[in-house]
Amino acid sequence: MVKIIADSTCDLSRELIDEYDIDIIPLNIIMGENTYCDGSDITPDEIFEWADLNKTTPKTSAVNPERVKAVLEKYKDRPVIFFGISSKMSSTCDIVRIVAEEDNYDNVIVVDSENLSTGIGLQVIRAARMAQCGADAQTIASAIEASRPYVSASFVVDTLTYLARGGRCSQVTALVGNMLKLKPEIVVSEGGMHVNRKYRGSSSSVILKYAKDMEDELLKAAPDMVFITHSGCDSSVINKIKEYLSGLNHFDKIYETRAGGVISSHCGPRTLGILYYQEERQ
Repeated sequence: MVKIIADSTCDLSRELIDEYDIDIIPLNIIMGENTYCDGSDITPDEIFEWADLNKTTPKTSAVNPERVKAVLEKYKDRPVIFFGISSKMSSTCDIVRIVAEEDNYDNVIVVDSENLSTGIGLQVIRAARMAQCGADAQTIASAIEASRPYVSASFVVDTLTYLARGGRCSQVTALVGNMLKLKPEIVVSEGGMHVNRKYRGSSSSVILKYAKDMEDELLKAAPDMVFITHSGCDSSVINKIKEYLSGLNHFDKIYETRAGGVISSHCGPRTLGILYYQEERQ
């Protein structure tokens, strides 16, 4: 059977990773002089504590080639598909390709997700389901790449502080935006990110409005699954979104996942996204 591997920014829960037998290769989080493996050595809450104490955000870096080699070596006798964060955001996919070529792993297909977080996770789960049904590696990779434009990935950022610390907006913009309680919706498109709607108000009211603004699109989404992925939102907020999505009577599975360290380092706490596949047009 085809082996599915992904990098840690796919933000899948341990339950989903185990259910679909997915191997994860971590990116790196650099905090001062210390480097940590995303998903195992440090938690997002510890990252937030460090960032606020030091008034800066951690740096992040692509997967380590030696770790890639160690994982690929385990599956040298099986067909492998690796899913990585958008190549416009990280060199991870290139590193895996180079390792596979240098070590003559002809069994490895690298798929650039052109996405992040569970925008990758959607593709990984769909691929894993195809693998469980016996599809071959090339069929899976081709199908996932064909459906990649239909991945809908967006999220609402609660505070502009982390974007400013990471150089993604100015300190002045962040200061004014935070004072006015502005919360932008960030949309992933063609491997990059851009601001779509701009909301204003409390986290709870903004996140629910963000969800309701997508209702027409959600009702036309592929019904098999939808993700609520967040970086540490209050449980009451998450439950409201779950109730809203459940009330649409459209999705077979509503998954909640917590964003990992790399994604959390850039978006900050209390960010929440709703991610799904749009229904493919025939």
